[in-house]
Amino acid sequence: MNGEVPNIKKWVVFYPVYINSKKTVAEGRRISLTKACENPSCVEIAECCSHLKLANAIEIDKAYPRDFMQRGRVRVQLRKEDGTLYNPDISSRKQLMLHVAELVPRHPGRTKKQEAPSTSSTAAPSKSGKGGRKKR
Repeated sequence: MNGEVPNIKKWVVFYPVYINSKKTVAEGRRISLTKACENPSCVEIAECCSHLKLANAIEIDKAYPRDFMQRGRVRVQLRKEDGTLYNPDISSRKQLMLHVAELVPRHPGRTKKQEAPSTSSTAAPSKSGKGGRKKR
């Protein structure tokens, strides 16, 4: 890019809420529930965009207006300066959301997270302690 800083103001904004299956449409989800993934993070979205050969930038300090406790968003460049697409398969925001939502569950960090709790939960079903009512 000629050593200059790209102008990310013109890039597409992508909040994790857009593809979160735990959110409703009123809360900000933009794709169907069957295609959405569970609790995506900005880092996972950015790595999926890199996998799709799209330039991206994570903005950690930004928050989604409807859910300001959820921090972070990703800016993605769909088109080059001359107007041609970086990835011919992805020509709109909606297609970007669908492709990323398909890739996030297969993200390497996510598959490790899912394997770890399943092994620990089988080892600790025994409950220690008496239970019952507390004395006053």
